Amino acid sequence: MNEQVKILCVDDERNVLRALQRVFMDSDYEILTAESGEEGLEILKENQGTIQLIISDYRMPGMNGVDFLKEAYRIYPDTIRIVLSGYADIASMVEAINEGHIYKFIPKPWNDEELKVTISTALDHYFTQIKNKQLTEELEKKNKELQQINEHLERLVEERTADLRMRNRILMAAQNILDSLPIGVIGVDPDGLIVQCNSKATEILGLDEGVIGLHKDEVFDENIRSLIERLNADGKLSETLSLNGHRVFIRGVHMRYDTGQEGDILVLDTEVNGNGRGD
Repeated sequence: MNEQVKILCVDDERNVLRALQRVFMDSDYEILTAESGEEGLEILKENQGTIQLIISDYRMPGMNGVDFLKEAYRIYPDTIRIVLSGYADIASMVEAINEGHIYKFIPKPWNDEELKVTISTALDHYFTQIKNKQLTEELEKKNKELQQINEHLERLVEERTADLRMRNRILMAAQNILDSLPIGVIGVDPDGLIVQCNSKATEILGLDEGVIGLHKDEVFDENIRSLIERLNADGKLSETLSLNGHRVFIRGVHMRYDTGQEGDILVLDTEVNGNGRGD
């Protein structure tokens, strides 16, 4: 134990107080004495909860030991309370235990060695209680912090969910717009993954729905793959091909954004006149 142990001895007989001081003369305890319950309470208040253990006589004039310890418990409930008594009144002992929350009764006259052992055990009990209390408070604090973190995360999840819902609505609206166009639109990212392919593009190329997310080499024929390779090299292209029974005018551009993103966009149009729509 690192903190200074203070023991308050309360008895109306000075010879008893001197005897208690002699018992603990060779110890590291700081022994405080009071000759009445009232004086004992004043010492408790002056020391502001730094007294770990109280040894009090049971029968004292004025405020008796039970009343004193009852008040001591109310002010500083963690303090260990021990009663010295020369009386074998069982009813009084029960009252003292119930009212003053007594740790132990020690009869007068006491055995010095037994008293030392009792005090040492009582102090171990005190510091164990204090440690458990600190751990409980720390656990409660951590639980509150965890609860606050969980509440914060829940709010973030709600905000992100709302944001994702809005983005999904925007993406769905964009997809609907693309699907309503009379021209085909294909988007391919730098890794060759298809990130856009509207309904008209699947119709022109004779593809199944649901190609988004697949690799271009799994989906497109040699003509389209070759166009994408040229587009990566040249940055743009404009060409007319015969695809899936259609004469298709194709315009492509390799897009680069300030964010660092890039990709290839192909626009496919089957409504081609003699000169081609793109001319």
